[in-house]
Amino acid sequence: MKKYKIYQVDSFTRQKFHGNPAGVVPNAEGLTDEQMQQIARELNNSETAFIFPSTSAAYDVEVRFFTPTMEVPICGHATIAAHYVRAIEGAATSGRIIQKTRAGMLPVDIIRENNDYSIIMTQGTPKIGNPFNYETVKRIAHAIGIEIDYLRSDCPVAISSTGHSKVMVGIRSNKYLHELKPNLAELTDISAEIGCNGYYVFTLNPNDEILVHGRMFAPAIGIVEDPVTGNANGPLGAYLVHYGICKGLEKEDSFNFSILQGEAINRDGGMRVFVKKKLNKPILVQIIGEAVIAFSSEFEI
Repeated sequence: MKKYKIYQVDSFTRQKFHGNPAGVVPNAEGLTDEQMQQIARELNNSETAFIFPSTSAAYDVEVRFFTPTMEVPICGHATIAAHYVRAIEGAATSGRIIQKTRAGMLPVDIIRENNDYSIIMTQGTPKIGNPFNYETVKRIAHAIGIEIDYLRSDCPVAISSTGHSKVMVGIRSNKYLHELKPNLAELTDISAEIGCNGYYVFTLNPNDEILVHGRMFAPAIGIVEDPVTGNANGPLGAYLVHYGICKGLEKEDSFNFSILQGEAINRDGGMRVFVKKKLNKPILVQIIGEAVIAFSSEFEI
C-alpha cells in the first residue's frame, strides 16, 4: 500500500467552484494504467492529470491525462492544474519546463506573480481546415439550435486544431450564445461524418475588454458542455488569424486576446490567448491561465 496525494483544482479562475475542474495526482509513480483509470472514474472530472518524475534529460516531468473512461494525449485545463499544483508544492519555480505527454514534448512556463502562479501552455502546430459547404453548415447550425442567419457572415464554419480539433462556429450575439439548447444526438451524428468531436460556439466583442465569449459542446465523447476549454480557445486564436477575422486588433507579428466561457452553466472562467504570426498565418499558439485548489486529500492503494 502506498499513500498518494490528490487535488481538485479549478483551472482558468481564481475563484473556487468556477472555471474547469481537474483532478491532479502529483506523486503518481507506481500507479498502473488500470489504477489511474479507476481514480479518474472515481473523481469523475472531465480529466485527471497524473504526474511522474523524469527518466531522461530530454524532459523535466511526465504528465498523463485520463477521462473517466479513457486516456487522452493532452488536456489544456488539466495541464494548467498539474503545473499549478507542482508550483504550489514547491516542485517547480518560475521558468520554463518541458513536459512529456502522449502528444509529445511540450513546453510549459510557470509565472510567479502576486504570491500566486499563472501557467502558460504552448500548444501544438496550428492546422486550420477549409470552410464546410452550405449544407453541412446548415446542419451544424440546426444541431446547435440556431437559424443559419444567426451565424456571423465573416466567420466561416471550419475545423481548427492545435493538437485537438474543434469546429469553429461564430454567431452574432451573446444573447443567442447563452440561450443555445443544442441537439446532442444530432451533433454526435455530424461528428462521426466530419471527424471532429467538439463544437466551439463563440461571439466577438471588439469594443469590450473581453473579446470572446464561448461555449463548447462535445457530446460524441461524453461532454455535454465543457466549462472553459484550453483546447478550443487556442485553436480559435489560430483560426481568427488564419482567416483574417480580427485584423484591426492584431499586431504585425502577434495577436492576443481574452476570453470568457462557462457563463451559461455557472462555471465561468477565462484565459488569455497568444498567437504568433508569420506572413499573416499562425505559427505558434499559447494559452495563459490561472488556477485555484478547491480541496486536497490522500488515499491509499
